[in-house]
Amino acid sequence: MKNNIQNLKTENAICYSGYRTGQSPITQIYPSYEEIKEDLMILSDNWKYIRLYDTTEHARTALEVIRNEGFNLKVMIGVCLEAEVSNDKCPWGGFYSDEQLNINKRANFEVMQSLIELANEYPEIIFSVSAGNEATAEWTDHPVSVESIISYVRMIKEQIDQPVTFCENYIPWQEKLSELVNEVDFISLHTYPLWEAVDISHALDFTIENYNSVKDKYPNKTIVITEAGWATQSDGKAIPLQSANEDIQKEYVEYLTNWSRENNILTFVFEAFDEDWKGSHESNEPEKHWGLYTIDRKPKKFMKDQVIR
Repeated sequence: MKNNIQNLKTENAICYSGYRTGQSPITQIYPSYEEIKEDLMILSDNWKYIRLYDTTEHARTALEVIRNEGFNLKVMIGVCLEAEVSNDKCPWGGFYSDEQLNINKRANFEVMQSLIELANEYPEIIFSVSAGNEATAEWTDHPVSVESIISYVRMIKEQIDQPVTFCENYIPWQEKLSELVNEVDFISLHTYPLWEAVDISHALDFTIENYNSVKDKYPNKTIVITEAGWATQSDGKAIPLQSANEDIQKEYVEYLTNWSRENNILTFVFEAFDEDWKGSHESNEPEKHWGLYTIDRKPKKFMKDQVIR
């Protein structure tokens, strides 16, 4: 019998990627068993659910650590899809040759097979799987058609018992992904007030509006927030300097987690640790600084001031 996402308790949930300085999925230099064990020892005190983004050695090691070390953690695991079409609306490059797109399609099929394999190997740990991440947003550099994602969802659902979803920004869920809603077991929604220049004084209201814009359209569908968070540094380009710091992150995450708990909404905070491989080479590039912990595993203000319940 298929597991039901509605049976999950609204526990603390966080997005986890364990890449440290000198490591990245691009170079395929992955965290070691001991490094991931250290991370999960830190996280397991406060978090029940973690989200993993791919089926690489990183994810496989994390699942192995959870099983071997007996961590009381449940995992949502997904895949990083490669572009299957080009996107001229991506500001940082979304053009691909036909040959590359064909290579990407074959690669996507292979990672789907890996996803299915892991879901069946770790059924006691993996509570849900995602058929992709932010691959249909207008700005994405790895676009995949809705029809293709539907085919992936159907393929996965035929071969695993866990609920299947797709993780995306709230805007595509409003209209573009309406056919996909009928295929997934639950909707996975991303909301980022900071990226949309919303001041902290209105940030939670904005998050609630994002959630309700989808919930109102699909009232009978369970919605999980699979990404919401706040950066602690900025280069002043897309995010104003004064809007990104640990005090504001603490305020937003407190608002977010309290509201989620009160309304019985499973919400994954983005993210556990800073990742310096992301974005530009500038040290204050905001993509590098969404963690509740620094890349050196030191707690930022939110985690330092309280143990969340």
